[in-house]
Amino acid sequence: MIYRLLALNIDGTLLRSNGRLQPSTREAIDYVQKKGVYVTLVTSRHFQTAKKLAKALKINNILITHSGAFISDKVDRSLYENRISEEKTFNLVQVLETFDCNVRIVHERFSLGNRKKVSSNIVGKTLLSPTDPLFYPVQFVDSLGENLRDDPLAAPKIEVYFSDKDLCMEAEKVLFDAFEGIVTRTKSGNALEITAKGVSKGNGLRLLGQHLKIAPDEMVAIGDSDDDKEMIEMAGLGVAMGNAPYEVKKAANWITRNNDDQGVSYMIKEHFRMQHRIEFLDKLKVDR
Repeated sequence: MIYRLLALNIDGTLLRSNGRLQPSTREAIDYVQKKGVYVTLVTSRHFQTAKKLAKALKINNILITHSGAFISDKVDRSLYENRISEEKTFNLVQVLETFDCNVRIVHERFSLGNRKKVSSNIVGKTLLSPTDPLFYPVQFVDSLGENLRDDPLAAPKIEVYFSDKDLCMEAEKVLFDAFEGIVTRTKSGNALEITAKGVSKGNGLRLLGQHLKIAPDEMVAIGDSDDDKEMIEMAGLGVAMGNAPYEVKKAANWITRNNDDQGVSYMIKEHFRMQHRIEFLDKLKVDR
């Protein structure tokens, strides 16, 4: 099988546990791109962060961001976007602000969140990255609902951080009963991710493949988390990181090393070293 596209999750896959890239990962991505393989990032992160990392890796391709809600190569245009409507975003925030939680609207250009303090380690780690404000404006307001009443916003994704797991589960049930047309995903036990119905990493990769005229069986997808499972199952070669949970590993065709042990670079070198350049392989087909 000739693999024409390589899809890579970011956190827990490309990046080490300390959030850094290994030199071997940069080299491997350069190696596979020189073979003519289309490399993309598939992430729950917002577009600006993914684009910054892509630039560091010399990936100048379309990226699948916001868990699949925003697919683009530039912030001011998109191949595909699927947002929660302005009205539904407002109503969701109104309900969520009755709970003890931090709510963050993750737009492709900026982030808008409430100032409510929640005693949870996850909030401190994920709500605000110290580097965000340099290239991705982050604003906090006393009442997100009041702000949206004055300035409506259609959200690609909403992130919610709770003080404990039980409260997170309670809020998720309320949202499930009250709203249609949304998808909720629990992350790290006491965090919720909310997107429009139809949004997923797997669907995002499928749409990108259709745009590039690359079939799923010509794709390699590497991931480590539950929301990577769909794209791993869909790809011709689905790869789970060694640090992935059991269900993700079970869905994969191949399991590589963990993210702190050069899992991505090891997999790329093992599976692409015998594959010729795409341009050469396509020429062989024409000559035949």
